[in-house]
Amino acid sequence: MTPKPMSRPGGRSARVQAAVHAAVRDIEAEQGRAALTVPAVAARAGVTPSTIYRRWGDLHELLSDVAVERLRPEEPPADRGSLDADLTTWARQFLDEMASGPGRAAIRDALLGDPDGSNAGRCSAYAADQIDAVLARAAARGETAPTVDAVLDHVVAPLMYRILFRPERLTPAYAEELVRAALATPPSSG
Repeated sequence: MTPKPMSRPGGRSARVQAAVHAAVRDIEAEQGRAALTVPAVAARAGVTPSTIYRRWGDLHELLSDVAVERLRPEEPPADRGSLDADLTTWARQFLDEMASGPGRAAIRDALLGDPDGSNAGRCSAYAADQIDAVLARAAARGETAPTVDAVLDHVVAPLMYRILFRPERLTPAYAEELVRAALATPPSSG
């Protein structure tokens, strides 16, 4: 079961989501992950357990939804004055955030409770939007830039692979090397 779409933006549905997400974060911070149960979250959020089951399906899907929100960037990528500097800074920050303990836990949660892949798609869209902002600034400065897909394929995908499967091989220098290679690849239309 996937989260049901809200019938209207804002309103009660948004308040319930905010309260439930806050309850998850608070319980985890105060009592640890083992204390996270649907009844405990519902009690803390001031809703019934059936509200959580109806909206999220189960605890894994709720934790997945909370994780996706944690992975949403809080601000636009830094403007360092050039495509190389902007993309390198973004890649290093992406690596720092995603490879951290909380970042890895959020990735695991986002994927664990995501049977249809919609949360993975949201996470991918967050990265694509950030990259698009960097590339749009570069284009406005007259710089030649790769496509968003090229950066996803040549920078984000290898970073995520190593974050998930080979964390011992992660370094900021590796992120910088990926950016250099992506910028050296001629832009393509597909």
